[in-house]
Amino acid sequence: MRKQWTFVIAIVLGLVAGAYALVKFGNRPRPVEVGQSAPRFSAVNLKTGDTVSMQGVYRGKVVLVNLWATWCVPCRKEMPAMEQLYKELGPKGFKIAAVSVDEGDTKDVLAFAEEFGLTFDILHDGDGSVQKAFQTIMFPESFLIDQDGIIVKKIIGEHPWSSDASRQTIAQLLGIALAPAAPAVVPAPGG
Repeated sequence: MRKQWTFVIAIVLGLVAGAYALVKFGNRPRPVEVGQSAPRFSAVNLKTGDTVSMQGVYRGKVVLVNLWATWCVPCRKEMPAMEQLYKELGPKGFKIAAVSVDEGDTKDVLAFAEEFGLTFDILHDGDGSVQKAFQTIMFPESFLIDQDGIIVKKIIGEHPWSSDASRQTIAQLLGIALAPAAPAVVPAPGG
């Protein structure tokens, strides 16, 4: 009799664990991947106070959506390269939507943007909806989106955005030609 109860309890616990796993993990959307349409999202532009969206202000544009946080060391490292890229290609129609996932007060986010002299759009994802829409797994996580709203590049982690390869990829999406970046001048040994 005791074996039967042990067996019944084990079955019930297994069913409960399975139901929990299904509820917890079964309804997750598939990860956002290259070749898919960019998820729709809206967030507040902290510089203007306006609510902006992928289907609104960024529609028909080449846009880099970058999810980041002020406490994220790799995010801090890549921001200057993003600003350099934006200064060069922003006037040619390239947009950056840097979406902060910081919780709470946005003063720290604005101070961060000021510290780094960021001139591109700084958005705030206070409720986590943008992070959820893009199914981010770590920070920074970036999505390069073409004029048709298709994700053409997904990068998890820090990226050298001002590199010649990144510049040329974005220029190609914009339909413009760029001269290759000038090679760095390395002084001769002893000279």
